[in-house]
Amino acid sequence: MAIERRDEHTEVVNLNAADVGLGDVSTSGPVRTTARQTATFTSDPYAVRREQTIKLQKGIYLLFGILEGLLGIRFVLGLLGANPAADFAQFIYGITKPFIAPFVGLFGQPRFEGSVFEWNSLVAILVYVLIAWVLVKIVWLMLGDSRRGVRTTTSSHSDNA
Repeated sequence: MAIERRDEHTEVVNLNAADVGLGDVSTSGPVRTTARQTATFTSDPYAVRREQTIKLQKGIYLLFGILEGLLGIRFVLGLLGANPAADFAQFIYGITKPFIAPFVGLFGQPRFEGSVFEWNSLVAILVYVLIAWVLVKIVWLMLGDSRRGVRTTTSSHSDNA
């Protein structure tokens, strides 16, 4: 989101001698008119780098958000006692297995009539949230640019008619 602004101003000035108080002047002669046009362009030179850093941060949050969602689905499937042989359950368990592996065996898995409360999934969700947050902060420290500036370019043009 680059911050840019363009302003244009046109001023028409009539240089009729009678209008400027030169007394009794004939108005039958040609009237001299001058048009002045000024264009001003303002931009923030640091906006592009800030925008790229924000996109990278959003990408990190997106990837970790997808992972968090999959781990959340895994937790809910176990909690509701989903059939682990069902295709969808196998798909979710297969995708999340490498991400849950560091936490397997950390806690026992309480079972209640077919449903499983996976503490490992909850701990994994919490740890991956913290990892995402730390990565985003590191990106901001390494690449982020909090400077703001204004670059203004003005051009003027006069036409005599």
